[in-house]
Amino acid sequence: MDYRDAGVDVEAGRAFVNKIRNLVHSTFRPEVIGGLGGFGGCFQLPGGFREPVLVSGTDGVGTKLKIAQVLNRHDTVGIDLVAMCVNDVLTSGAEPLFFLDYVATGKLEPEHLTEVVAGIASGCRLAGCALLGGETAEMPGFYEVGEYDLAGFCVGIVEKSRMLDGSLVQVGDVAIGLASTGVHSNGLSLVRKIVSDRALAWDERPSLLGGETIAEAFLRPTQIYVQPVLAALQADLEIHSMAHITGGGLPENLPRCLGKNQSIQIHPHSWTIPPVFQWLAEVGSVTTEAMYNTFNMGIGFVLIVPHHEAEKTIAFFESQDVSAVVIGEVINGSGTLSGLP
Repeated sequence: MDYRDAGVDVEAGRAFVNKIRNLVHSTFRPEVIGGLGGFGGCFQLPGGFREPVLVSGTDGVGTKLKIAQVLNRHDTVGIDLVAMCVNDVLTSGAEPLFFLDYVATGKLEPEHLTEVVAGIASGCRLAGCALLGGETAEMPGFYEVGEYDLAGFCVGIVEKSRMLDGSLVQVGDVAIGLASTGVHSNGLSLVRKIVSDRALAWDERPSLLGGETIAEAFLRPTQIYVQPVLAALQADLEIHSMAHITGGGLPENLPRCLGKNQSIQIHPHSWTIPPVFQWLAEVGSVTTEAMYNTFNMGIGFVLIVPHHEAEKTIAFFESQDVSAVVIGEVINGSGTLSGLP
């Protein structure tokens, strides 16, 4: 017997690496040293920093992958993978430098996985970071044929004196929400249960979704906020803290960017809830509380800024084609969120 008899095709793995080589190289920054195929990726720190701090993050895409695999559409989940990591790193004020991916599958299917890596490369280009390397593991018996899982790892850099950790936040500051593109990559287990329990088809086009199929609405990639937010920081807008709205929605993630003895009073009707969330609530009979505790509800990223900077900050993001709105205010409290419907 050999390794192929056990379900692992080493030659197919080598061919896959060659197939994605140009995709990986398309993301390289000047600081990348060497190419693809070494035991480790090498990256030289950029100059201009007095006290550079490296900020790392890791995440996955979750059960959104199940939807992609059922529909045989693999070109967007790689963008989700990058977005979930770089948006987290960004909250410290850090510029993402490089990204690594881990792909595990039951049987290596080069065409499908090339689409996945193409999405990862696209996400890296959007974030301005290099796809420095990765690992593809073929694991027959652990994953079914056609199944794969993804994990991502990102490292960014920020000047120590410009790090954002909530310590600058003051009572009276306002929370500015940046629009999401939909559910992003959280809450998809509930989405899949609703679709399954209601015996819906992914190619149905509910009127509330404005002509989109259910699949199109939920496979829309997570928004990558790196370029407009870094531009805002470089423009010296006064930003005190930031939060990436992921699993647990606003109630779980927004308090994480506050200082001690602070809370946020939300203005619940200050933004329009996208139709996709209205559809989920109606079709799944999901309570309002559960919706806010599961989904981002149309707000994918939040910045905390002084009250007098709010109008200027909103105008800046609108100029970057990112919808922004004041969604709340910092008040005295114990790290909670109040005012949600």
